[in-house]
Amino acid sequence: MTHEGVTSLPTIGVIGAGAWGTALAQMLASDGRAIVLWAYEPEVAHAINAEHRNPLYLPSASLAPTIRATGDLADLAGIGTVLVVTPAQVLGRVLSGLAAHPRDLVLCSKGIEAGTGRMMNDVAREAAPGSDIAVLSGPTFAHEVASGLPTAVTLACGGGQAQWERLAPALARPTFRPYFSGDVAGAEIGGAVKNVLAIACGVVDGLGLGQNARAALITRGFAEMARFGAAHGASFDTIAGLCGLGDLVLTCSSTSSRNFSLGKALGEGMSAAEALADKRTVAEGAHTAPVLAQLAREKGIDMPITLAVADILAGTPARAVVQSLLARPLKAERDGAA
Repeated sequence: MTHEGVTSLPTIGVIGAGAWGTALAQMLASDGRAIVLWAYEPEVAHAINAEHRNPLYLPSASLAPTIRATGDLADLAGIGTVLVVTPAQVLGRVLSGLAAHPRDLVLCSKGIEAGTGRMMNDVAREAAPGSDIAVLSGPTFAHEVASGLPTAVTLACGGGQAQWERLAPALARPTFRPYFSGDVAGAEIGGAVKNVLAIACGVVDGLGLGQNARAALITRGFAEMARFGAAHGASFDTIAGLCGLGDLVLTCSSTSSRNFSLGKALGEGMSAAEALADKRTVAEGAHTAPVLAQLAREKGIDMPITLAVADILAGTPARAVVQSLLARPLKAERDGAA
């Protein structure tokens, strides 16, 4: 691949024109290449093409003119690298509409499929069996990536070193730095579990329990993430990296996180139905928490914070759930119990 002109740069596809998908498209277009961005809403596609803006999901960003939005997945049929940035619960359905073609699919959705307990890479392998699957995950706020602020992520390649050598030059930019991993399971588990823990931290903030409590929750939540990862064959190094601990720290500390904001609303007394009423954005942790809690019960993995979030989403008052957590028997920190 040469960089003598923009026409020499292979087009990259992005499926999903929410805030994160739009930010990735903008970042990828920063070297002048053509980006085809699939949008679910016709009005979003029209605004991106006519105004170079996405006022519904990322109003702060001015978008590159080389980004072309479309509502037709057929426009991505022959593209060799496609980033998938749909909500986790519709990923399989959307991919089933993409023409079969050997390509690199980079999954950027974080969650576990409700009803099946499958991770996103398992969903994608069934929906697109001819593709090599990679997972991009890490501490990323969409508006910062779109603005070109420095960002580092994990790029876990199911196709190993050969896939990394294809994808790294295509995705890396001066302020967007991917790090290689071969641990797809670990990258996905970090991204899915941290969403649930971000809700918990939001609850702590909403209840006014202070910074000490939040720091303790992040630490003990990370222990839950590590236990779940170990039970599913993930490397601890992955869980302790950008896509696990790094993402956990970011999303547990700011209302820019949709999951943290959801938890804060729950802690302030809003019901889950009220807090989730805005259908334009998706707090994936709300879908992940019940299935993650069920998997933990089935596999005997001690995850009390995860179970607490599931209880709050099911309607148990947040303060009562926190009191129950604080009343748990005292134990050694390193005996495997949170």
